[in-house]
Amino acid sequence: MSIQDNLAKIKSTIPNNVTLVAVSKTKPNNMIQECYDFNQRHFGENKVQDLVDKHTTLPKDIKWHFIGHLQTNKVKFIAPFVHLIHAVDSIKLLKEINKQALKNNRIINVLLQFHIAKEESKFGLNKDSSLELLHSEAYALMKNINIVGVMGMATFTDNENQIKTEFKTLVSHFNDLNTTELSNSETFTEISMGMSGDYKIAIDEGSTMVRVGSSIFGSR
Repeated sequence: MSIQDNLAKIKSTIPNNVTLVAVSKTKPNNMIQECYDFNQRHFGENKVQDLVDKHTTLPKDIKWHFIGHLQTNKVKFIAPFVHLIHAVDSIKLLKEINKQALKNNRIINVLLQFHIAKEESKFGLNKDSSLELLHSEAYALMKNINIVGVMGMATFTDNENQIKTEFKTLVSHFNDLNTTELSNSETFTEISMGMSGDYKIAIDEGSTMVRVGSSIFGSR
């Protein structure tokens, strides 16, 4: 099947209220262009240099999502144009995003990444550390970032019940913040969870944004 066939098939399984982010990391520009020509506008990259290069050469109305672990010293390169940063897991990173957004006269949208998987390798906040961040003086002073939701990655496993439980945990974090610390935010609406292997489960559990790569572009 072609990339466009894959994309059509996936879009047919995704409700209108869920954003499909095509994970284009490691993929060449011609593949991304093929998706673009099929009206796909949201793309996800996990390496800063690749994202900068692709932004420079591909259509300017693409909405670029940074989905990897972002180092503070790299924020300045994507701050002028990035649509959404998915994986904010520390006040240090949030401060830097705010600083670079201010330099570019922008407000940058971000997601708080929560650790929901059993795997130790995944980054992310827990409930206590997220509250510590949101109650900090530093956060109170930030005017150029907008926390629009939460993000998490489930354990890489065939155990669907475990995946469901982990997604439910992320939804619970979202609901808690939505009724307390971020209850005044009209833009705190996104739950980014679900990838090629588990996006259908994620949608069933309340995801508003799925990150799909191999099912669109094929395996690396």
